[in-house]
Amino acid sequence: MRVRLTQGIALLSTGALAGAFGYGAANLVPTFNAVPLDMRLSFHTELMKMNGITMQGAMGLSVLSALALAVMTRGTARWLASGAGLLALVSFLITRLGNVPINGRIKEWAATSAPADHAEILSRWEAFNYARTGAAFAAFALLILLALRPRGSGLDSKQTAQAASKRVRRRAARVG
Repeated sequence: MRVRLTQGIALLSTGALAGAFGYGAANLVPTFNAVPLDMRLSFHTELMKMNGITMQGAMGLSVLSALALAVMTRGTARWLASGAGLLALVSFLITRLGNVPINGRIKEWAATSAPADHAEILSRWEAFNYARTGAAFAAFALLILLALRPRGSGLDSKQTAQAASKRVRRRAARVG
């Protein structure tokens, strides 16, 4: 039961993360590029205030739940869950080391003015955004693969033993 609950939390949090990043990549970034620079900087600054807590929370929960799932499983299931956890961690690191420092610069520009090389810096922010989005989608895809595996594959040893015991009893009942 704990494995299924942990798997559900991992799927939900990683799906929310991938969905939020996907929405941003598909809708926000093109909108940022379509409006005047001062409007983009103001909106970007306000959006990051809201995203700071929610997105980092989703990334943290995605990492922890996927890695917890890896500890609870074995075999291929463990590899899939570990990969998902590492990819969620990659999305977090890209955000913290790539996007967040640029967000700080954007906040300064919104209060003053953008430097001459602002287009290059904003382009770099977008590249980081697409990279973290890809990592989040890949993590979610691994967890979907894990969820679609037949029941009983990769579960903890107690659950595996229970499933094997049920199969043996069913076979014995058919024979006897």
